[in-house]
Amino acid sequence: MATPMPTPPPPPATLETIAGSATLDEVLECLRARRPVFHSEADLQHSFALAVGEVAPDVRCRLEIPVRGSNASEYLDLLCLGPASRTAIEFKYVTRQWSGTAGTPPEEYALRGHNAPDVARRDFLRDVARLERFCDREDQNGLALLITNEAALWRPRQRRMPTRDEEFRIHHGRQLSGTLLWAGGSFPDNTRVLRGAYTLAWRPYTQFEGPSSEFRCLAVFITPNPARPQSSHEAP
Repeated sequence: MATPMPTPPPPPATLETIAGSATLDEVLECLRARRPVFHSEADLQHSFALAVGEVAPDVRCRLEIPVRGSNASEYLDLLCLGPASRTAIEFKYVTRQWSGTAGTPPEEYALRGHNAPDVARRDFLRDVARLERFCDREDQNGLALLITNEAALWRPRQRRMPTRDEEFRIHHGRQLSGTLLWAGGSFPDNTRVLRGAYTLAWRPYTQFEGPSSEFRCLAVFITPNPARPQSSHEAP
């Protein structure tokens, strides 16, 4: 009697794809064609999930998934489940005040100014650190995605004096790794420790007329860091 072949392990998640089925550029192209701007972060999350489904119909998208094994009640913004791999996604949508008409069909938008840039940087890198923790299986990568019209986020620091978020800067070309201290470590709760090394590359999203009318996108992909076997149907 022949010895049955062992079940092969699932393939590693392809680093810069969504659930191994679509590139981020494909999804963003589909997204911006209909939704060049969003009313809110929740609007972005929902619209991105719809774009993934359109580009890759074999990928199932689930919003606000509870994270297992966490000491606190934590939720993942979006989990994309493909035939052979998965992607955990966290979103940030940081806006300056802007109003106008955009999209297909056209919609009226009135965006408010939100977080100060230093808080936005802190929160985005918190997402990166969380995703490093969530991506503990070999078939799951992560994506931290930020869309904004706040130019201070993609530009290098203009002032000579260091700021409390100096180690949290996320401008184009910035390299991030290791331990990041807020205000030199004066606020331990804000300390972030990254296992990966990331070179940040901003890309254009949309451009309108008038002040605060340029939107850009920052995407950070997180590689899998397998820690335990897991069923493909489990939550993160």
